[in-house]
Amino acid sequence: MAALAFSGFRRLVIKVGSSLLVDDAGRLKRHWLETLADDIGYLQEHGHETLIVSSGAIAIGSAVLGINKKRARLEDLQAAAAAGQVQLVHAYQEVLGAHGIRAAQILLTPEDTENRRRFLNARGTLDKLLQRSVVPVINENDTVATEEIRYGDNDRLAARVAQLVMADALVLLSDVDGFYTADPGTHPDAELIPEVSSITPEVLSMAGETRSDIGSGGMATKVQAARIATHAGCSTIIASGTIEYPLHALAADGRCTLFKAEGTPAAARKQWLAGALEVSGEIRVDNGAAMALSKGNSLLPVGVVEVVGDFRRGDVVTIVDPGGRELGRGLAEYSNAESRRILGCQSEDIEKQLGYRGRSVMIHRDELVLFDHEQ
Repeated sequence: MAALAFSGFRRLVIKVGSSLLVDDAGRLKRHWLETLADDIGYLQEHGHETLIVSSGAIAIGSAVLGINKKRARLEDLQAAAAAGQVQLVHAYQEVLGAHGIRAAQILLTPEDTENRRRFLNARGTLDKLLQRSVVPVINENDTVATEEIRYGDNDRLAARVAQLVMADALVLLSDVDGFYTADPGTHPDAELIPEVSSITPEVLSMAGETRSDIGSGGMATKVQAARIATHAGCSTIIASGTIEYPLHALAADGRCTLFKAEGTPAAARKQWLAGALEVSGEIRVDNGAAMALSKGNSLLPVGVVEVVGDFRRGDVVTIVDPGGRELGRGLAEYSNAESRRILGCQSEDIEKQLGYRGRSVMIHRDELVLFDHEQ
C-alpha cells in the first residue's frame, strides 16, 4: 500500500456499507472482508490507529430470521439487528484475528455522542482500546432504538465517531468511487470531483438519493457526514469499496473524492470550547496550577482552591487564576459536589475522598482551551 495516501492520517475511521459486506441474499461476503482485514493489518503495522463503523447487521439478521425488510416493523428490524450483530462481529473478530489484531464491539446510540457525559464515557473507552492496539467495530445499537431503527444512517454515525475520537480522516467505503457532478448511474456524462474544499449549498444540492435496497445511506448522507467530520477537523474520503483490498486500491489509484478538513481535530475542539455560550461553573486555581496549565498540562485537583457553581461531569466550566482572570475553559471530569470534595488533594488520594476510583484529573488537557492574554 502506498504510504503517501494515509501518511498524514494517524487515526482513521473506516465506514463499511451494507452493500459491500452483504449480498442480495443476506449472506456475508467473507472473502471481501478478509481483504479489508489485510488492509487494516497493514495500516496497524505502519503506526495507524483504525476504527471500523460497520453496517450489515440488519441485512444479515433479516436473512437469518426470514424478515422482509421492506415490510418489516420496527420490532422486526430490532430483532434482525440482534441476530445479525452476533454474526457480524464474530466475522470481524476472525478476519482481524488472523492478523493478530484484537477486535472489540461498540454499540452506540445518538445520546452517546450528543450527551456530553456519555460522550466523554464513550471517548474514554475508545481511547483505551486504541491505546492497546484494539480495533473497535462500531455500529448503531439498533435493538434499543425507540424512534427509528438507525442513527439516521451509519454515514452520520461514522462522522460522529470521527468527531468523538478526534480522527484525522474518515473513509466512507461505498459502491461509488467518489462524489460526482450528478448521479453517474443516470447521467453518463457526470464527472468525478476529486477534491471539495468547502461544502456549500451547491455541493449539497448535487448529492443524489439512496439507490441500494440493502443499505440506508445515499450520496446525500455521505456529504452530510463529510460536513460533520470536516467541521471537526477531520478530512473525509468517499471511495469505492466494491473491489478487493479497497484501502490498498485507494492508496494505489487514488480515485476518490477528498473533502478537506477545516483545520485540525484539536483546533476544532478548542474553537468549540472557546465559543461555548453556556458556562455552568467556575474552578479557581492557584499560581502553580496556572503555570502548569500554561505548559500544556491537565488540571489536577491539587491546584484547585475553590469550586463555584452547579455543574455535572461533561459541562463547560471556566478556569480562573488567583487574580480573577479567566485562563480558559474546559469540560469538567467531575460534578461540582465531587470537585469540592477532592480540591487540593493529590490525584492518588481521590479514591479515599470519593470512596471510588475516579479520574486523576479535573480537566484533561484534550478538553481544555486556554485564552491568550495581552501582557
